[in-house]
Parts: sequence; structure tokens; C-alpha cells
Amino acid sequence: MKIRKAVFPVAGLGTRVLPATKAMPKEMLTIVDRPLIQYVVDEAKEAGIEHFIFVTGRNKGVIEDHFDKMFELDATLAARGKKAEQELLAQFQPEAGAMSFTRQQAPLGLGHAVWCARDIVGDEPFAVVLPDELVLNSPGVLKQMIAAAEALGDKANLLAVEAVPEDMTHQYGVVGVGERNGKVFAVDGMVEKPPKGTAPSNLSITGRYILQPEIFKILETQEKGAGGEIQLTDGMKKLSESQKFYGLEFEGERHDCGSRAGFLRANIAYGMARPDLRDGLLAEMKKYS
Repeated sequence: MKIRKAVFPVAGLGTRVLPATKAMPKEMLTIVDRPLIQYVVDEAKEAGIEHFIFVTGRNKGVIEDHFDKMFELDATLAARGKKAEQELLAQFQPEAGAMSFTRQQAPLGLGHAVWCARDIVGDEPFAVVLPDELVLNSPGVLKQMIAAAEALGDKANLLAVEAVPEDMTHQYGVVGVGERNGKVFAVDGMVEKPPKGTAPSNLSITGRYILQPEIFKILETQEKGAGGEIQLTDGMKKLSESQKFYGLEFEGERHDCGSRAGFLRANIAYGMARPDLRDGLLAEMKKYS
């Protein structure tokens, strides 16, 4: 099963980190020295994704600008002899035509955002990547998932999952666990934010999915669910009646950058992972311990 396309829902308002996101998209908040969106696009590139589809909203044009070529900046760097900076920007420059942008127009939920990409995705399996969730690991989560999906064969849907504390399962979409083969298992049911004490497991659905195109027909008529939004989990539950779903307990350290604490932790974790920054950052942190 070849996965060529990935959908990045980036229309959210980022209300958990206001006022930082009042005028700047949360996807453009920086972890160390690059925006969140750059990390997840790089993860997708590593996994072999060829077409990057962004579902945007109002005030998100800067995301498109970020991946565009800036001739003035490139000319200025060249004139000043800043070759290293030129090479760094070139490293992150996508190929022409590799990115598409479409508008969600109204904040109707993740399921609706994914549905908005239907015409660009077409009739083929695809990945969904949530930009405010970063996982520090090599290889990245999406590469791990695509390797697992290829082993599962056609018409398999795959969810990245991780264990969370039992007393926090009501905050997540949670899966039931069926037959297991190492890190991969058959999903035996899904529930979005189950009441405390009712979750089928402590394995939560994280921000990485591989889905079959039949999900679009379901999302087209999907009723609103938790939070008054069209939930992707509800659509996946319906699709699971006719197609198999699997979970992958991925390797890596997940950071929820959509929260203040998670954003700060991610900056520390990614900074400490950089050999050029680690010693200086550690010394600075000791001043506040």
C-alpha cells in the first residue's frame, strides 16, 4: 500500500495558547529555531510523502508563504555571502507543485477538515498529520506507520497510539485492543472522550493516521459529535464496520505543542537533542532549578 499524500489540518484557532495565536497561526510558533509546521512536513518527507495538502482557514496565509521561495531574501543572503543560511533554506524548500492549500471556511471539527481535502486526495489511501503534535524520534512516527501499513496490506487503516494514565483517558479518543502482533494490534472499538472509568484501554489516538479514501463518503454526512463538531473518530468508527483498523504503539517522545506546558517542554526537549545547543541550554536551565 503506497502512501503518497498527507493532509495537514491547520485551520484551528489555537485557543489554548492565546494570546500568542491571536495574529499568528499556532502552526508557525517556533520550537527552537523552526515553526511547528516545518517539523511535521519534514517528518512526512522522511516517510516518503510526495504531496502535502494543507486545510487552512482565515489568517493562515503565512503558512503558505513559509513554504514559498523568497527571492528577495535569497538575493540578500547571496549578496552578504551567507552561504550556510542559503543552504539551510534550500534544504526546507519543497518542490514546485508538491503542496496544495484548501480552505475549511468554518471551524466544524477535525472530521470536516479532513473531508475538505477529498478532491485533492482522490481515490487513494492517505495520511493525516496534526501539526501541533510532535514526536521526537528517528525514524519519525509516519515512517514507522507506513512501514507497518505496507505489511498489513490493502484496505487497512492505521492509527498511531500511545499509553496515557488511566485517570486521563476521558480527555482522549481511546481504542480497544484486539489481536496483537508486537507493536501492532487490531483495533477493537473506538470511543471519543469516554466518561471516567469506561475507557476500553489506556491507549489514546494521537495525531497521526493512515486512512482509506472511503472515509470521505462517511464524513460527508457525518453528524456532529463531541464538542458540537464533526469528529474524525466517529467517522472512523463507522468505517470500521466495513474495513479493518489497526493501532501502532510508536516509538518516540510525544509533545502536545497546543498547550502552554507542552510547548515549553517541546522547546526544552528539542533544544537538548541539538548537540550545538545542549550544553548552553543545560547551563541556563540550572540557573532556574
